[in-house]
Amino acid sequence: MVSIDHVTHKILTYIPYVLVLIDMRYEGVKCGKDGSVDNHMEMGKKLLAAGQLADALSHFHAAVDGDPKNYLAYYRRATVFLAMGKSKSALPDLSRVIELKPDFTSARLQRGNLLLKQGKLDEAESDFKKVLKSKPSHKEEKDATSQLAKSDELQRLVALARRSYGSKDYMTAAAQLDAVIETCIWDVASREMRADCFIQMGEMEKAIGDLKALSKLKNDNTQGFYKLSTIYYNLGDHEMSLNEVRECLKLDPDHKQCFSHYKQVKKLNKQILSAEELIREQRYEDAVSKYEDVMKTEPNVPQFSLLAKERICHALSQAQQASRAVSVCSEVLQSDPENVNVLKDRAEAYVQDEQYENAMKDYETAAKHRENDHQIKEGLERAQRLLKQSQRRDYYKILGVKRTAQKKEIIRAYRKLAQQWHPDNFQDPEEKKKAEKKFIDIAQAKEVLTDPEMRTKFDHGEDPMDPESQQGHHHPFHGGFHGFQGFNPFGSGPFNFKFNFN
Repeated sequence: MVSIDHVTHKILTYIPYVLVLIDMRYEGVKCGKDGSVDNHMEMGKKLLAAGQLADALSHFHAAVDGDPKNYLAYYRRATVFLAMGKSKSALPDLSRVIELKPDFTSARLQRGNLLLKQGKLDEAESDFKKVLKSKPSHKEEKDATSQLAKSDELQRLVALARRSYGSKDYMTAAAQLDAVIETCIWDVASREMRADCFIQMGEMEKAIGDLKALSKLKNDNTQGFYKLSTIYYNLGDHEMSLNEVRECLKLDPDHKQCFSHYKQVKKLNKQILSAEELIREQRYEDAVSKYEDVMKTEPNVPQFSLLAKERICHALSQAQQASRAVSVCSEVLQSDPENVNVLKDRAEAYVQDEQYENAMKDYETAAKHRENDHQIKEGLERAQRLLKQSQRRDYYKILGVKRTAQKKEIIRAYRKLAQQWHPDNFQDPEEKKKAEKKFIDIAQAKEVLTDPEMRTKFDHGEDPMDPESQQGHHHPFHGGFHGFQGFNPFGSGPFNFKFNFN
């Protein structure tokens, strides 16, 4: 739904345009001695009526150049500027019109409106009063009276805002300035004061909005760019901070505050970009070291310490350093408990550390804040499968190796356990039966963990040796211990093993 204020603003934008069309009906206007000026004025009027503002502006430029004392040429050019949203260019033309023809109330009323928007309330008030003294039309009188009353109210609000600001009542001052800026949209002083109020109140996003607007309203706004850069810096946004401080140095390369701040931000930005590149290259330990440098470079801004720890948490999780990852991730979550990325990284570290229930809790918390994240859904399902799997048999535990164990380590552990639990080592029937079961488990563990495809399935919570999850697939140990007929992990006949331990 379009707001009433928006519609009103659009109507006010086109009032100057309508006034010029009305002025076109006036006859007998002397445009100058040179006929080419008349031609430019006529062409400008036609193009203006057709909405071709840029072309109309070119002709009114030529008319002004041809006859610098033609007040109507200035007025129509000002109207085109206003229609194009170039109020700064329109204001000098309106002033020139009034200088050439002091009783031209339409121009004075327009200038008063522009001065009001700029917050130049005394000058605006003067224009509105002069309109009322110059035998205006009924509409002009009504408009001038309304704007004069508005100017008086705005002056009262500005005085109150300054008093509130001076007494450090920033919330009240900001509310009063809201009412001022609603009308005085180009008022530099009011926006600067309101931005300072927002900064004092900790409303940094609102302060950024005013400072951004000021960067367009003021030509030389080095201090505004410096404030923007420091706000972004304290929010932990190093890239935006660097962009804004560069704008300051473009205006004044010797600006001491901006140059000093630029060196700090540039150094920090370089370290962070370097650390992220190391993560992309999977050089996780180097990335951790680089982010530790970030915390040394800027120890006083909590957001950068938090960012560094968040990324260290991620790097350690990716490097499968579970205990370190859990510790750092937990530290971040104390300050930012709804950080979804950290919750996901800690969950992954918990999985690596076989703390499946904790992993499930983190994934479930993350899902509350980001419902449609497929990684969270897949991670939760994986943790649930692994928990269920851990309650049955765990091939890593059977061989006594870690989940990160390499193939050589797995084979070495298997051979040691196979020697220990070989059934031929046991004479008692009960012990022999127990050894047979243990030996099968050991052999299955070796089979799964040395086969990349089966190991991947197992790591994702699926047991390749479980008939229930492998229906339709050949089960290599189906039939119990006797299914090992002809199988000898040491290369001799079936269970005729001779072990030499020299």
